Amino acid sequence: MTLRYLSRLRHIGVGRHYIGARITLLVAGTHIRVVDEDGRLIRELTLDPARDYQPLGTPTGRPKIGHYVPRQVGTIT
Repeated sequence: MTLRYLSRLRHIGVGRHYIGARITLLVAGTHIRVVDEDGRLIRELTLDPARDYQPLGTPTGRPKIGHYVPRQVGTIT
């Protein structure tokens, strides 16, 4: 989805499921709601003017391994 905000194009990630679907953007300042034809909410976000692409927030690819790794503390008897 593409939106012009402050004279620049901003790209909003919606997901592959909605390719070719009719969706509506409801914009109030930097607060944006994306709804489908039936009025169901697809996505709600606050636009970050410093970024051109507004990602979905779900990371792609393999999950990153953090410093916390669960380990066995004791044995079961």
